Amino acid sequence: MGKYYFSNVRSGLIVGMLNIGNLCGAILAATLGDLIGRKPSISVSCFVYTVGTIIQISSNAKWYQLVLGRWAGGIGVGAMSVLVPMYVSETAPTHNRGVLVSGYQVFVTLGIFLAYLINYTTQSFRSTGAWRITMGLDFLWALLLGCGVTLLPESPKYVYRKGKTEEARSAMANLLGVPKDHPVLVKELSGMQEKLEAEQADGDQAWWKSFLGPRMAHRTLLGVAILFITSIILGSVNVACTIPGLYAVQRFSHRKCLIFGGLWMSAWFVVFASVGHFALDREDPRKSPKAGAVMVVSACLFIAAFASTWGPISWGESAALYPAKYRARCMAVGTGSLWIWNFLIAFLTPFATASIDFCYGYIFAAFCTIMAVVVYFYLIESQGRTLEELDTMYLTKVKPWESERWGSKDKEEQSSLDIQMKIQAREH
Repeated sequence: MGKYYFSNVRSGLIVGMLNIGNLCGAILAATLGDLIGRKPSISVSCFVYTVGTIIQISSNAKWYQLVLGRWAGGIGVGAMSVLVPMYVSETAPTHNRGVLVSGYQVFVTLGIFLAYLINYTTQSFRSTGAWRITMGLDFLWALLLGCGVTLLPESPKYVYRKGKTEEARSAMANLLGVPKDHPVLVKELSGMQEKLEAEQADGDQAWWKSFLGPRMAHRTLLGVAILFITSIILGSVNVACTIPGLYAVQRFSHRKCLIFGGLWMSAWFVVFASVGHFALDREDPRKSPKAGAVMVVSACLFIAAFASTWGPISWGESAALYPAKYRARCMAVGTGSLWIWNFLIAFLTPFATASIDFCYGYIFAAFCTIMAVVVYFYLIESQGRTLEELDTMYLTKVKPWESERWGSKDKEEQSSLDIQMKIQAREH
């Protein structure tokens, strides 16, 4: 009896179609999040995800039903990949925002590790339960998130922009654990009001403004570039290395962590590709055990670098790049690009490895190096900054390599800058 298998094209579509759905969901999340709010949008996304799961586990003989289910489920995942980091970034205290948004990556890696364990447990099943059980457990996570988020307050920055000042004040007081008249809360509300007035003076919130608004083009592209690296690899080693990554996010410069991580990943990609191409016996790997061991170690060290730097930090940086007016749209573009890269990598990797084998790793090494350079020249240090302060730093063209030293004296320029923006907007 012959052995059943999927062709490269079909297996590529089954794996990659999830990422196409992710792209669609990420783009839709921008409009949905601004229209009905962050909290309801997360619950709706969870519902869409469960619909996709139902389509998948009910499939029987038609492979394209599985593809359709993964696309539908991907819409929910893609939307949540925009909405959840955005919600956390808008509700978290400034001094803890980086580590809290990075916690998103912790649970991503924990989920991957748990999936490995479940797959390992069910792989010996001789029935459709081998894959239906794995997919069916998705209901649990959707239920926990979709219902759990209803117990939390709406994003203070979102409700403030909707004119619900007191609701925003109460939510911030509860989230910060301080009275409503606390100086920290009053100062942050004042900053939100100044930014809101400047944005209202500008008026137009069309999609194209996300790219052509003040200092927005390179920030949007920077968000795309930062999340590109996160599409390269995730593995079980992430779980052990993401936890210390949270300490690094809270303790050290985000720029330095990303630059170091990019160069470190590039170095181990070069080792992995070189050993795989020149030393490994690809016909029978057992004949070259030392080469195999070096490749395993280099892969683990690469994943360790990713999990402790780019993995957790990139989500926080993406959420912090944009002003409130453009945040949902620009995060949708940046996160959508992540899913495009994921699809392309998932779909094209079988063909690339068949053509150039482990030399494929040199391509990733080059991109890791490029991203370290991009961070040095374009990404402003966000540690300890409010979202409003970061917007001012980009608008005033603070040099990224000098942004760590941007202090209280520079903050005094913020109010005058906002006033100037209002005047310019009225003149136009």
